[in-house]
Amino acid sequence: MPLPLPAAAGVFLGVGAGLAAFLNLLAALELGGLSTKDVSVVRNVASTSSTPDARRLVSGRLTPFALRNFTASAPRARRHAFREQKPPPAYSKQSGSGLWTASIVVGLAIGGALLVPIFRSAPVHNTEERTTSSCDRTDITDSFLVMATNTPAGRPGTLTPQEEEKLRELWALTMKVFGVHGSLVEGSNGVETPAAAPAVTPAAAAPAAEKEKKKSKLHVFSRHKKDKADKTAEFESTTTSGTSTPDIGRLSLSTEDDKFGQTAEFKAAIANIPPENLRTAFWSMVKHDHPDALLLRFLRARKWDIEKALVMMISTMQWRLGEMHVDDKIVKHGELGALTEAANTTDAKAKKNDEDFLVQLRMGKSYLHGLDNAGRPMCIVRARLHKAGEQTEASLEKFTVYTIETARLLLRPPIDTATIVFDMTDFSMANMDYTPVKFMIKCFEANYPESLGTVLVYKAPWVFNAVWSIVRGWLDPVVAGKVSFVKNVDELEKFVPRSQIPKELGGDEDWVYKYPEPVPGENDAMNDEATRQSIEADRTQIVSRYESTILEWIKAGAQAGSIEARRSERDTIAEDLRQNYWKLDPYVRARTLYDRMGVINQGGQLAFYPKAAAAAAPAVTATTAPGGVSTSVDDLD
Repeated sequence: MPLPLPAAAGVFLGVGAGLAAFLNLLAALELGGLSTKDVSVVRNVASTSSTPDARRLVSGRLTPFALRNFTASAPRARRHAFREQKPPPAYSKQSGSGLWTASIVVGLAIGGALLVPIFRSAPVHNTEERTTSSCDRTDITDSFLVMATNTPAGRPGTLTPQEEEKLRELWALTMKVFGVHGSLVEGSNGVETPAAAPAVTPAAAAPAAEKEKKKSKLHVFSRHKKDKADKTAEFESTTTSGTSTPDIGRLSLSTEDDKFGQTAEFKAAIANIPPENLRTAFWSMVKHDHPDALLLRFLRARKWDIEKALVMMISTMQWRLGEMHVDDKIVKHGELGALTEAANTTDAKAKKNDEDFLVQLRMGKSYLHGLDNAGRPMCIVRARLHKAGEQTEASLEKFTVYTIETARLLLRPPIDTATIVFDMTDFSMANMDYTPVKFMIKCFEANYPESLGTVLVYKAPWVFNAVWSIVRGWLDPVVAGKVSFVKNVDELEKFVPRSQIPKELGGDEDWVYKYPEPVPGENDAMNDEATRQSIEADRTQIVSRYESTILEWIKAGAQAGSIEARRSERDTIAEDLRQNYWKLDPYVRARTLYDRMGVINQGGQLAFYPKAAAAAAPAVTATTAPGGVSTSVDDLD
């Protein structure tokens, strides 16, 4: 049985002190600093000890060796002094330690005797225990009103008072950016809703007389630590009293530790994107998630630094809106949209992008399947199927984001991360392509923070060592720490039950990836504008209720009301928001292969291992796209 932590700490401190005293004793024995009486006492104690090293050391058989080490470790000048040193006077033979020295040695001898059986029986600590801990799927909950018993720290329901306050402060800044920081007004339906606020303008900046070493293009952001302290003091005074929220223009933004240039993206978003658009992008990203949980991802990723978390979150909204068009194109058009566009477009570049996107789906370059020991959804990446230059960069990025967005639909509290298994079977340098690797790293570190549970590199050949030495340098140390190399199925079984490892990877699961082609008409619900608008109107009201709760929380300050009561109020509205999303889902999200496989079902119900009944449904192996183009799972070109 392992030694309890407090006891272990005491034992090690005691042994350390005893060891230091023992070295001093050893030097004293060599230099004649102990009396004959003291030496006799020490030797009697050593003879009763169960540690032979202690008996040999004290009995004198190791003292010449100890003396050599002692003198060899001393600087040359000190060794020269030792050689020229006169013989000690007669009184040096008198005891300089007495009973104190003997007591320390007695404690060391007895402690050594006790530690031997303890350390012989204590098991070696396994650093993989936390990674491979099992999770009972019965702990998963589809309701924010019931908190799972194994919810990790830093999530809704497990926050410390200090973390709760950090969340409140980030919400205050977020509402300011979204333009909903004004006073509350009563809507026509009797529900208090945030009043429209003026757009956030970078012109409201620090005084012009304040000079910066490095001025930003917008000339509104201060990087001085003094200003940061002033801003913090202002924030604490204003949010507690509820009179106002800090001016965005006074944030002291630094480009230090800005790996992906998010500070510049944040400034561009504030300057160029209307606050309402940023607000819409945020609530669109929330989907079925808890709004607090989404903000907490950014806080945890930035080590609870409020300003850095805000920069990261807003730059992510800008990335989703202007760069990747996640919700209005990738998620909305989906696979059937790509198939239709590829058949009808006259734009050769767009046609190539859509075709390459579908090629990757059909070959199963990466796919979502099953759960690991911790209950996390798994993404299997078959590296051997990628060849640099075969698909366009745009299609690779779209395929990556599409897979991540789909994986988000598989997360249920308390599981909020996924596992990636890189199958390196038959990998060669012809499969290595650094461009998509960099994009994937940026996605997980900058735009989908705190989404990776663990990364398993399976059966990596020796040639991958050189690749890993390069890639590791690009990774955040926290992300790099989540990477584990597994050589065979026995090691993989530490992370994934063998019964849930496909036979392709050496496991026992009789399952093979087969891509079900899009079915014409599967997205017809998206054409029902009336129903979609009705559900979206309900969602708008729910969002307004949530924002009103946040504004009341900000206005009241940290001291008003209990933390539990305010969190419970937000949880109730978040549950309404979750249920609303799954009603809205068929009208805003194109069906995926996982909908057709029966993994994602109506109302957000999940079946990670669909039963045989689902498999008995008619399989679509080929379809004729508009324009008369026939495709099949064998058509990889």
